[in-house]
Amino acid sequence: MSTPNDWKELLGKAYSISTEDIEREVKEEKAVAEKAKMKLRVAIDRKNRSGKTVTIVTGFDDEDSASSLAKIIKTKLGTGGSVKDCEIVLQGDLRDKVLPILLKEGYNSAKKI
Repeated sequence: MSTPNDWKELLGKAYSISTEDIEREVKEEKAVAEKAKMKLRVAIDRKNRSGKTVTIVTGFDDEDSASSLAKIIKTKLGTGGSVKDCEIVLQGDLRDKVLPILLKEGYNSAKKI
């Protein structure tokens, strides 16, 4: 528990921000802006998959963002999947479960097809 005189210990101490902290904050702001611009589509597919249903998330700009998001989705849903050609391919019909995760991660223009 803090005492009323704890603020006195902080007197005379300076607070500074390094350039690394500023650069990291700028990168994070750019990432959030890029997420909002991406128009993601969530669809299912059965063609050329031996009759098995898969969920496909398309519309990524680069494969790095797709792979990081795929890891999050696969962990939260406990399902298998992969990233190919800037698309996330998940096993099963998970459209209704994937869409809220995309919106929560900041992809506001995601739509279910």
